[in-house]
Amino acid sequence: MTIFPMKCGCLRGFKVEGRALMIFAGPILTAHLAQQALSFTDTLMAGRVSATDLAGVAIGGSLWIPVSLFLYGVLLAITPMVAQLHGSGHTGETGPLVRRGLGVALPMVVAAMLLLRHADMVFSIMGVVPNVSLIASQYLKAIAWGLPPAAVFFLLRNLSEGLGLVRPSMLIGVASLPVNVAVNYVLIYGKLGFPALGGVGCGWASALTLWFMCGCMVMTIFRGRDYAATYCFDFSRSCGQEGSMQILWLGLPIGFSLLVESSVFALIALFLAPLGALVVASHQITLNYSATVFMVPLSIASAITIRVGHAVGGKKLDLAKRICRTGLLINSLVAIITAGFTMLFAEQIASLYTRDSQVVAIAVGLLYLNALYQVSDAYQIGAVAALRGYKDTRVPLVLILVAFWGVAMPLGYSLSLTSVWGVPMGARGFWISLIVGLSVSAVFLGIRLRRVQSNLGVKTEVDV
Repeated sequence: MTIFPMKCGCLRGFKVEGRALMIFAGPILTAHLAQQALSFTDTLMAGRVSATDLAGVAIGGSLWIPVSLFLYGVLLAITPMVAQLHGSGHTGETGPLVRRGLGVALPMVVAAMLLLRHADMVFSIMGVVPNVSLIASQYLKAIAWGLPPAAVFFLLRNLSEGLGLVRPSMLIGVASLPVNVAVNYVLIYGKLGFPALGGVGCGWASALTLWFMCGCMVMTIFRGRDYAATYCFDFSRSCGQEGSMQILWLGLPIGFSLLVESSVFALIALFLAPLGALVVASHQITLNYSATVFMVPLSIASAITIRVGHAVGGKKLDLAKRICRTGLLINSLVAIITAGFTMLFAEQIASLYTRDSQVVAIAVGLLYLNALYQVSDAYQIGAVAALRGYKDTRVPLVLILVAFWGVAMPLGYSLSLTSVWGVPMGARGFWISLIVGLSVSAVFLGIRLRRVQSNLGVKTEVDV
């Protein structure tokens, strides 16, 4: 007699938490899709110029993405910190905390700009084709000017999302898309008296778009009534109990985790560069599509971090567990749907990016492989996001490092570029290794999450 009511209660709990997560995830997804649309626009518009321009943007992006993701990852510590402060009734400490984040971001921005502006040395060492290397280097020199506004935007967006205010980043992301398209059109194809810059124009357009987004977010926080209690622009307020060291302590593992994952994709592009523009272009198409589809589970994961942070801050640990279970289930179901879609429409997807039949043929095979890892990818990003909500970031970094650099990268290199397993597979070998690496990561992080939740004394940081 008691079993049925318990099942009903369980299902009711999943329904309630699922609705709450989607309320957060919807605007975050729109913001992420708008952001990803910027990359899609660059890839699409550069591809219409030539395969060489597309390859140059792809190679340049292989460095820009990990560098910008590392910066974003470190500053992502603001989200769970703000969420727990807000959940525990200390909202007034969140704005001063964000200002401390500026001090953390500044030296990283300077170092990243220097790296991107001297990336031609990296391309020379990796043996990138000269004409592709030239476009990639100039692209990076242009987009590097977008790092300062990107850092400010990341900080303020993470503040807003940590408070549960997710609509501003959505609206700004949507507004930035037509700006990027317009500037791309002018600079890539040489309109309104500007020279035709080809793929390099994508870099300048992206930098200008980041300045636009930063300005919009600053005005939103400065003028919005919902942010008055944060004292973000009240410089007379002290930071509170958490400052720069806490941001670094929590954020550096997140940044390195994202760097580990993104650097694998970056190195794959660089390793494939000597195989020619067609292989690199097909890899870039698959990578860009994969990143676009990934925005759905990533958005749900961001909602998990916010909801878990609020629950842990309010010492509602049972609620935090239910949020995690619900989020991981939703992510897995979504990934099953997107994987099926990818398998059914692989050729049509590839044809959206390029008219080159050879590139399409290679990309279709890679898209099939991409579909096979979408479930494990969605699960592992949900698990690591839940762990961030608990402020557990150091052990997940080690687990991700083992999965990607201990398993995926060596396997991919041996499959793709050596005869250890038979005839070298080229790009296919790396994508096969990603299936294995992401599956290992999903298992490791799932176990870690269960261990964290089993510790009933969890408050802010879980140590091993």
